[in-house]
Amino acid sequence: MKSRFLICALVALALLVSACGGGSAPTGAPATGVSQPAQTSFPTVPTATRAPNVPSGSAEPLPSASATRPAERPAGELSTFALDVDTASYGYARTALKDGRLPDPGQVRPEEFVNAFRQDYAEPSGDGFAVHIDGAKASDATALLRVGLQTRTAEAASRRPANLTFVVDVSGSMSDPGRLDLVRDALHTLVDQLGPSDSVSIVSFSDEARLRIPMTAAGERGRLHEAIDTLRTEGSTNLESGLVTGYQEAARAFRPVATNRVILLSDGLANLGDTTWKGILDRVEDYAGRQVTLLCVGVGREYGDTLMEQLADNGDGAAVYVSSREDARKVFVDRLPAALDLRARDAKAQVAFNPATVASYRLLGYENRALAEGDFRDDSKDGGEVGPGHAVTALYEVRLRPGTSGQLAVATVRWQDPDSRQPAEASRAVDVSELSGSLWEGPSPRLQVDAVVAAFADRLRRVDGGVFEEDLGTLAGHASRLAAATEDPMVTELAELIRTAGSLR
Repeated sequence: MKSRFLICALVALALLVSACGGGSAPTGAPATGVSQPAQTSFPTVPTATRAPNVPSGSAEPLPSASATRPAERPAGELSTFALDVDTASYGYARTALKDGRLPDPGQVRPEEFVNAFRQDYAEPSGDGFAVHIDGAKASDATALLRVGLQTRTAEAASRRPANLTFVVDVSGSMSDPGRLDLVRDALHTLVDQLGPSDSVSIVSFSDEARLRIPMTAAGERGRLHEAIDTLRTEGSTNLESGLVTGYQEAARAFRPVATNRVILLSDGLANLGDTTWKGILDRVEDYAGRQVTLLCVGVGREYGDTLMEQLADNGDGAAVYVSSREDARKVFVDRLPAALDLRARDAKAQVAFNPATVASYRLLGYENRALAEGDFRDDSKDGGEVGPGHAVTALYEVRLRPGTSGQLAVATVRWQDPDSRQPAEASRAVDVSELSGSLWEGPSPRLQVDAVVAAFADRLRRVDGGVFEEDLGTLAGHASRLAAATEDPMVTELAELIRTAGSLR
């Protein structure tokens, strides 16, 4: 039973991979072709040297020295990044705190914390994205800006067929409870939920990779269940060999009319073959051909977060961490309506700040997804793969110019149609007057939840300064208040996790 929920996780996972995305509805219909983006050419204003960070006030530091705070950027510089719907960082931190330990600060990624939570964005009427942008003042001189991107949901019955290649880690480290046992039962459940037009292949790896069953119609459930039952732990972790074999099988069985996915299930503790994400992805580049996307499902108390995250970010995919029946139900079963179809390929965001109203800004997270300004409209540059009904949120700390008014920023998203590769864009602008007057009074509850989550991530990263001056006790109080307002169990749990982190200082 315990692992049955993991595969529901996997089902949703398989479904979730093509379903990355996010945001909120812009004024008017979202673009379905290359639209004229909102005006982003602002008048030049002399920019002083980088402003000092906002004092941390009563911020309650976690153990050890504070990390270096990511640099603020002058308003004249565009903020450009690839969309990312990973949530593994929050899932692993949540598990660590429930085990009575603080997560490694280097494994805390604010964007994955925020994107793990439900948003309140309206969906577009058609394919592509709706753009949402709002925010609130944290003081007279600073504000928190939220950019949300949302795709339209899809009916599960209308999705295209799925070709799923599962690459399963069966090395000795997967023998611990909550690893291969969850994966095996999850795969059994997945097989029973797939439709007659779907197909599954299974590759296992330890010292070497082994094709357990080639691409097989989901209707042949008996054969698939037998292959799953043969998965047993042994040997070392040659993740490179497993992924190469998996991509070879996915390429061999590639169906143009289907959604083609490689789904890696592992604790990420590679110790044989090439153990670097770049070396591994270089080996599968010819097979992937940007036609097969990757989903990394992390399991286990000891978890190779960096390798799994980089494989996902650079392999046209996403990373999710699953540790328990409850976690699997919350992350996957509840999100099962997200279908395998893609809404957008190589999706990127670019935010232009008005130097007349903004002195500087700082994007919270997305360090591993940053792009050069010129990469935004270069469709040869990799972005994020986004599927139906998903939201991507980006938060910015903004330093305002004194007594400012007028346009604050313009957010633009660019993507390619999954089939035709035709590029399209949608934009939305926000004015200073649209900001709420106080971060904790007036904004929507979901914006406030995002603020609590981002501030919590900063505390776990041991980063001081910025717009968040609240200590952990205050953040826990905000989370409890917002849990009542949203009636969201995840927000209730968030308050408990923040209190736990405070007790572990």
